[in-house]
Amino acid sequence: MTRTDPAPGLAALRPRLPSPLQEAADGRFERRGVRLLLKRDDLIHPELVGNKWRKLAPNLAAARGRTVVTFGGAYSNHLRATAAAGRLLGLPTVGVVRGQELAGRPLNPSLARCAADGMRLHFAERSAYRRKAEPETLAGLLRAAGAEDALVVPEGGSNAAAVRGCRALGEELGGHADVAVLACGTGGTLAGLAAGLPPGRRAVGIPVLRGGFLAGDVRRLQEAAFGGPRGDWRLDERFHGGGYARTTPRIDAFAEDFEDRHGLALERVYVAKMLYGLLTLVEEDAFPRGTTVAAVITGRPFP
Repeated sequence: MTRTDPAPGLAALRPRLPSPLQEAADGRFERRGVRLLLKRDDLIHPELVGNKWRKLAPNLAAARGRTVVTFGGAYSNHLRATAAAGRLLGLPTVGVVRGQELAGRPLNPSLARCAADGMRLHFAERSAYRRKAEPETLAGLLRAAGAEDALVVPEGGSNAAAVRGCRALGEELGGHADVAVLACGTGGTLAGLAAGLPPGRRAVGIPVLRGGFLAGDVRRLQEAAFGGPRGDWRLDERFHGGGYARTTPRIDAFAEDFEDRHGLALERVYVAKMLYGLLTLVEEDAFPRGTTVAAVITGRPFP
């Protein structure tokens, strides 16, 4: 099995791998001598979109029919993808949702989709949720959710198996682009992509959360996956728009303009911020003339 093949047991879902790489003619990039490519990971699978496929596939293969429990906020793309995977593969799934106060309220569209796909939702106190990486707290959360024997996939899906799964993304891009740019939440996709790039290529991550913690997380993920650092990567922390799922009028205006120019609907939490950051870097002459940049489209708008 090559690294671009789906994990065992998921081949029946017919993922589109490698994902398409499309040229995007854009005068703002061309004036700076930069060629823009779009890596369309949003087209890998209609329900397991983008980096969610790359991170979930190895974890789901390891489940071997066991219940899968994972974590996320009320609008988590990762929870929706895990729930969809469970329905498609016949795997029981449990989603531990941040915020006990949400338990008595009507489900928002994102959580309603999870429930419709068969995911059992368990709402956790925020204080316990923040400590879920601690073994005792995690054990308590699993007991409360009735999922003590489940396979645990971390929030965002980023663990060593996921990072190794994302290495294929770097391998797919290596012969086509000098620089790969992608949005980052938990850092797993960047950790794997950078490891898959050949020498002389580099990756730039655009975090969508505030905090300045992500560099350490990426290093720890690479240590867990590969035993040490891999690849040439860096982060630019300027484009989070105020925090997760927040935005600014400037980012919104950019996204609408990009959609008009290229006919591509932009997912706002991750992709729009990444592309806005990339254009800013280009206009700052961060890339030498003649550079080919691949922007990774990791998801699409939630209906």
